[in-house]
Amino acid sequence: MGANPKLFLRRLFRLAALLVLLDYAAEASEFNPYKVLGVSTHSSQAEIKKAYKQLAREWHPDKNKDPGAEDMFIKITKSYEILSNEERRANYDRFGQTDENQHHGQAPQGFRHFHDSFYFDQSFFHFTQSTRDFTDSKHLLRYEHYMNEVVPDSFKRPYLIKITSEWCFTCIHIEPIWKETVQELEAVGVGIGVVDIGYEKRLANHLGAHRTPSILGLINGKVTFFHYAISREHLRQFVESLLPQRLVEKVTDYNYLQFLNGWREENKPSVLLFDTVPTVPLLYKLTSFAYRDFVRFGYVDQGLTETTSILQQFNINTYAPTMLLFKENTEKPADVIQFRGMKKQIIDEFVSNNRFLLVPRLVNQKVFDELCPVKQFHRRRKYCVLLITGEDEAFVSVNDAFFDFASSNTKEVLRFAYVYQRQQQPLCDTLLKNEDMSPPQVIILERRSAAGKVLYRTVTGGWNGSDEDKHRLHEQLELLQRDPSFLTYDAMLPELNNEFASMFLIQWANVAYDYLSQMYFDLLHSNWREMMPIVSLIFSALFILFGTVIIQAFSDSGEEKPPKQKAKESPKTAESSPNAENTSSRPPKKNFVEVTELTDVTYTSNLVRLRPGHINVVLVLTEASKQVLLKKFAKEVYSFSGSHTLHYSFLNVDKHIQWMDTLLELAPDARPLDDEEVEGTSSCKQDYTGYVLALNGHKKYFCLFRPVFTGEEPDCSRSSDEDGGAARVRSRSSSRQRASTLQIHHKLDRLSLWMERLMEGTLPRHYVPAWPDLHSITPQK
Repeated sequence: MGANPKLFLRRLFRLAALLVLLDYAAEASEFNPYKVLGVSTHSSQAEIKKAYKQLAREWHPDKNKDPGAEDMFIKITKSYEILSNEERRANYDRFGQTDENQHHGQAPQGFRHFHDSFYFDQSFFHFTQSTRDFTDSKHLLRYEHYMNEVVPDSFKRPYLIKITSEWCFTCIHIEPIWKETVQELEAVGVGIGVVDIGYEKRLANHLGAHRTPSILGLINGKVTFFHYAISREHLRQFVESLLPQRLVEKVTDYNYLQFLNGWREENKPSVLLFDTVPTVPLLYKLTSFAYRDFVRFGYVDQGLTETTSILQQFNINTYAPTMLLFKENTEKPADVIQFRGMKKQIIDEFVSNNRFLLVPRLVNQKVFDELCPVKQFHRRRKYCVLLITGEDEAFVSVNDAFFDFASSNTKEVLRFAYVYQRQQQPLCDTLLKNEDMSPPQVIILERRSAAGKVLYRTVTGGWNGSDEDKHRLHEQLELLQRDPSFLTYDAMLPELNNEFASMFLIQWANVAYDYLSQMYFDLLHSNWREMMPIVSLIFSALFILFGTVIIQAFSDSGEEKPPKQKAKESPKTAESSPNAENTSSRPPKKNFVEVTELTDVTYTSNLVRLRPGHINVVLVLTEASKQVLLKKFAKEVYSFSGSHTLHYSFLNVDKHIQWMDTLLELAPDARPLDDEEVEGTSSCKQDYTGYVLALNGHKKYFCLFRPVFTGEEPDCSRSSDEDGGAARVRSRSSSRQRASTLQIHHKLDRLSLWMERLMEGTLPRHYVPAWPDLHSITPQK
């Protein structure tokens, strides 16, 4: 009886293991990628791809509202992933292995898989190398491969690199998003890489990645870390942000001619993409980055009203994206493609086959190497027909004739180009040294080595662009193709000058901007380990620089201290002077108010023809009060001097009192109330000292500021009615002479408040039909 329980448990254990194996077998048999796609086991990749496209279109969740459409679409995608890869397809055909049941297809080892039913399998904990996702395994990077292949390739396309490890549990959560992003970006040309920090410690340290998971971008050999929430859209935007800003130019009806005519200056063909989406597609941006050294790229949004003319000009079909490629002829495209689904292979082939003008200019060594490659095999000979010419207008007809000849001789074995002698003097001197010739000359050459060795021959008779010259050149080219020994001279060509080297400062500025942006980005996201040496160097330099400046400033101020002390003491000796107030105040550092006198010369420009919206603020004064009131006026209006619509003037009422009287007569509501009491009296004139006028010359109105009452205004009405009036007038006259300048300038005490109301537009406006004439009047004694 004691053995029976053990035997029962053993059989129960075997039965449970058998049930688990049967369950896995049934689960594996349920998913058959061939049945899902409806293809046979002998179907070709083209048939599998065709079936996948049809089913994906049919079961896409955005188009198919069936509740099970999403699950079916996942099965279709998963089936295509297995069958489109020969290695995974072979594993499934031999062992029935997919990503999920790969470890179950292995030879059974005891009852090890019984524990897998409790979800403690290796794939869950991600223990061993064999459980790595196939997508990651395909893109694993090694240090040598990264340095020798990935970094040089990053100058043609950006890379998205994931840093992971075997013990990274967080990496499991981002795996679905990473796989979807890889499928999308890899299809448009983005390079993908995966670095296992446990196996490639050296590469991880080189990249500056010290934690997992991390995602970084690589472009032009520069590494940029991704610091945002991991989502498909964010990763796509991150890749777009790696690309330079002005890769693709937005083209409309207003600038398309300028864009197409840019081939002369930049020596590149121009490509225009017409599409209905408002943003430039990522695939097009990546293509423009890969071919930026050879082709200019523009984008036309067909949905804009500003592109109607260009669509009609080139008869563009708005139902499918269209690409036009222009060379020297800007009125007719050299090549056209139109397609509904943009494919990277089609666009690359289209641009690569047209990356040179029909007759390009040799502007640097890179263009020379691409246009005239070194001979490798006899069947791959390429001859360069080179025109040495000049930039002056005298050479225009010669150059056009050479272009016409090249247009009619488009054999693959011939490449036509031209150089400006002044720009490429060493090259021209080498090719023309055997014969005393001057441009224009045509030279046929064949490159024999990358070091610069060439075989060449100068076309006899020179080149003037005549029909005879064209016939002679045609005969010699025909002879060359029959007898390669026709090239009788050899030479070692120097490296070509880079004619775009003048743009070095702009390129340096762009590189500096990118470097500073990257440094700011790293500082913002606390990548301190890599940034600390640079930050320390920058702060040390800034400390030395500003420390020197501050010490120099203090030393200069100490040397200038004695003269300042004298300037402060001088006002004390002139304390009794009328100008004591002005000299005792600190002189402003260019903080002044410009006040001009309103005379018959400046009257028209400062008032009558004053620009609309501008106001001239005029202070009315006398010769005696001029100095005091001008100082007070400048102090009151100083805070408003920053306005560009306000101008400041002063009017000498001793000379132009008649103008003031006429102005106030034209606006009766602006006259003081005292005028009603002095009607018929001509012995007393109104005192306008301290009045301020805000004159709007365009709209013909003014605002009036009356001075604060100081107890000095004349009281002519009472003196004329009472006995002894003459004595009282003399008394008031003597009191005015005794009045100090301190009392006079108090007339403008409330001017700043009045100016605030002027700026607010709340002051009453007095309109006049026309401005009175200003004539000089003899001052009254």
